[in-house]
Amino acid sequence: MAAFDRIKSGIPGLDNALDNIRLGDNVVWNVTNLNEFSYFVNPYIKQAKEDNRNLIYIRFANHPPLIEMTEDDFRLLEIEEKNPDTEFSMIERDGIKIYKVNPYNQFETFTLEVHRIIEKEGFDAFYVFDCLSDLQAVWSTDLMMGNFFRVTCPFLFKLDTVAYFPIIRGRHSYDAIAKIRETTQLFLNVYSNSPEEVYVSPLKVWNRYSQTMFLGHKFNPRIGSVKVLQEGHEVSKYYKTINDSDKYQNGQTLDSWERYMLQVRMKYREGKNIDDECDKICELMMTKDEKMLSKIREYFTFEDYLTIYDRRVGSGLVGGKSCGMLLARKIIEKNCPDIYNNNFEPDDSFYIGSDLFYTYIVSNDLWDLRVNQRTEEGYYEYGKKLEEGLKNGTFSEEIKKEFIHILDYFGQSPIIVRSSSFLEDGYGNAFAGKYESVFCVNRGSLEERLAAFEDAVKVVYASTMNISALEYRKLNGLDDTDEQMALLVQRVSGSYYDDYLFPTAAGVGFSYSPYSPLPDMDNSKGMLRLVMGLGTKAVDRTKKDYPRIINLDKPQVTLMKDIKEKHRYSQHYLDVIDFESISLHDIPVDDGLEVIPSYAKRVLVEHDHEAERRFRERGQRREIVFVNCEGLVKNQEFIDVMKEILSTLEEAYDYPVDIEYTVNVAEDKSFNINLLQCRPLQVSINNESIEMPEDKNVFFHIRESSMGMSRKSSIDVICYVDPHKYYEYPYAQKSSLSRVISDVNAYCKNNDKNAILIVPGRIGTSSPELGIPVVFADISHFNAILEESYSEVGYMPELSFGSHMFQDLVEAEIYYGALFENEKKIEFNKDMIFEYSNILKDINPNLNDEIYDMVQVIDFNEGNAELYHDMNKDETICIFK
Repeated sequence: MAAFDRIKSGIPGLDNALDNIRLGDNVVWNVTNLNEFSYFVNPYIKQAKEDNRNLIYIRFANHPPLIEMTEDDFRLLEIEEKNPDTEFSMIERDGIKIYKVNPYNQFETFTLEVHRIIEKEGFDAFYVFDCLSDLQAVWSTDLMMGNFFRVTCPFLFKLDTVAYFPIIRGRHSYDAIAKIRETTQLFLNVYSNSPEEVYVSPLKVWNRYSQTMFLGHKFNPRIGSVKVLQEGHEVSKYYKTINDSDKYQNGQTLDSWERYMLQVRMKYREGKNIDDECDKICELMMTKDEKMLSKIREYFTFEDYLTIYDRRVGSGLVGGKSCGMLLARKIIEKNCPDIYNNNFEPDDSFYIGSDLFYTYIVSNDLWDLRVNQRTEEGYYEYGKKLEEGLKNGTFSEEIKKEFIHILDYFGQSPIIVRSSSFLEDGYGNAFAGKYESVFCVNRGSLEERLAAFEDAVKVVYASTMNISALEYRKLNGLDDTDEQMALLVQRVSGSYYDDYLFPTAAGVGFSYSPYSPLPDMDNSKGMLRLVMGLGTKAVDRTKKDYPRIINLDKPQVTLMKDIKEKHRYSQHYLDVIDFESISLHDIPVDDGLEVIPSYAKRVLVEHDHEAERRFRERGQRREIVFVNCEGLVKNQEFIDVMKEILSTLEEAYDYPVDIEYTVNVAEDKSFNINLLQCRPLQVSINNESIEMPEDKNVFFHIRESSMGMSRKSSIDVICYVDPHKYYEYPYAQKSSLSRVISDVNAYCKNNDKNAILIVPGRIGTSSPELGIPVVFADISHFNAILEESYSEVGYMPELSFGSHMFQDLVEAEIYYGALFENEKKIEFNKDMIFEYSNILKDINPNLNDEIYDMVQVIDFNEGNAELYHDMNKDETICIFK
């Protein structure tokens, strides 16, 4: 049949009144109850069967079925639902197909399943959907119900289908009804006094018109007659029916979620028990992670939920990062009240709910890209396209007003827009560094600040589709999981110094230290990674900087042999907010030390007393300092507070944790801590003892410079980057080595090869002069990665425990080792790999000769190398057979 062809509704009078329902029509029936809908859907079903239509019922609601179903039907659907060999839960009988779809799987999974059904059934199908209002009941928001309809209606239209949708009048906001009405082809109001007195009022009939079409119509279901209401007394009776029964309401000013919260507030003020309501609010506003839910319920009160609700934009969940931060603060408030009251900076964050993410996708016509991206073949290709689309969308005026409300609160204080997705910071999936966080300097006119804030939100949304995030989800079996992005908006903690803003110090902390630099060190005491200025230096491997690593068991212990090493492996730059250039960037630490007060400087620097003495002997007084946060390390109160925070959080989580924080000191030596983030810490722990092989054909042998679980692995491929040749390679071209490494990574992935990567300096640094600037997706399929020291040109491995790269390696169970130029490297016979042919040209024949000379890739084919690592002894050997 052709598009827009007339079809029969089963009610001839209705066909005349509407100039027929047509192929492509979505028909929304705005009813008082589902009994009213039955007056119209039953004739439609009967007519469709008589006309041999492909008739389909989409069952998803808790209300009684809209078609006649038996107990046997329900039983068979349950069997199909549990059958792993069937794509859908579907049965067919009496000329109708019945599909059961679960809306509790959340919006995206549910919507994609419905769309797959529609695609499977193809053109000219006739549909009956369960009541849309039940989606609002499940998702607790009109917004997502509307989003479902806005992406489903056009898909049905393209396939020339006819679909009936009931919706209950008065349950939804005016905005929600308006968006559905705007999208559908027919929108019909239905009122009734009795089965003989049913009124139909067409509000929208697309692409058809008559003089009487939009008048009220009286329908008698018993005899099937439809009459236009033109006589005065009948029209009066029609309006009386509407008004007397209080059925006129087409919606509310408030969303259903807002109405629910008002009802709970009232119940709370009346002193009634609201435990059940708190559980529901927790599930609908906080997280889907069952472990996190149980912790939140334990520590949160209704007042806590209200505080979050009042500082939230849009509906949906606040996401993993927000939950982790809020839960950690509540744990400290309850279990360590002295620290909370005396040392904690108050939190004034805002939250952008996860529903806004899908609304942004739908309203910017990106849903088709999203659907294609969720397929196996389109996962990466359409991910890139969707990433671009997310960067370039627009927000509605209503959302912009909400954004302005956030900006008005913060004034012109700098803020940061942080990712807080469904899956982020949960048990088992940290997503460390996979999604973006964007600083907003927040200066200028309101229009300029709003534009910068919108851009920040778009960047974070787009980061859900960046290659490293996609690869991470794929490796962790999350590529087919509903992942929505909520946002956490935080004020940047710090002090104003001339044109700069930055905290005294910031960093990350671990309740369990995965690294013991000394044999007798207690890992369970935890560790800190601390820097001057903004904490970005503590989590990224950037520039020529070394954060202070503090093992809390013995905080003042250092492995630096002399003052020269202390200088070299100290912090040389700090990240700041710059109000003059309206940007985040780094400055030399000397510039930072010049603008901060002396009391702040004292906690950040260590003096080189020997150099200062030599200057005094020459009659000169000169201060020689370097930044390593020495004053904080020697502040026993600070160390004790951080120990207590970490141990308390680990005990409450029943799991090791890592945190992000800032520290601001005062002239009286007091300090404030702002707890920015907390999540379960992914650590490699096992007690397996590995028997090391005999000392022959050793490729490398190292001690006390590795991390990862004990293992014995057969190795197929080794990729080695020569440090001297990398040093001599032009600086502007050094970054291209990341693509070469990515090619080798893909070769290992596609051919199921176990591989070792050995690179100079720091892997994953953003500074090519320090190492190869790969991202996680470039190295995700290597089994082991080693960094080689080459002091002649300044390449030095860094055991970056606490960096995002560290988290990636731990979660992917990738072994890490450092090939130092000291006693920890027992043996490294690199010449052994040059006895084999280089297959890099086979992997990528389009590289230049310098690359082929620099990067050696060997494939043993039959696993003629083995890697042994004993975590307990911290010893690693790789041998060639």
